[in-house]
Amino acid sequence: MRITVDIDAGLLEELMALVEVSEESVAIANAVIEYVKRRKAQEFGRLLREGHFDYPLSNEEIEEQDI
Repeated sequence: MRITVDIDAGLLEELMALVEVSEESVAIANAVIEYVKRRKAQEFGRLLREGHFDYPLSNEEIEEQDI
């Protein structure tokens, strides 16, 4: 999908350096993907902390199954 976005030139240069790419669109796409992944991970962590998941095995039992 193509969109037009106004982004500060300095911020875009910094982003491109951080993701080590020379194409602006690739840098922005990578940043969006990373942002979505982090937000999903934060939400998953919140749900874990609040006890929304019920695992039948203890931590020790899970570690015993690690290969």
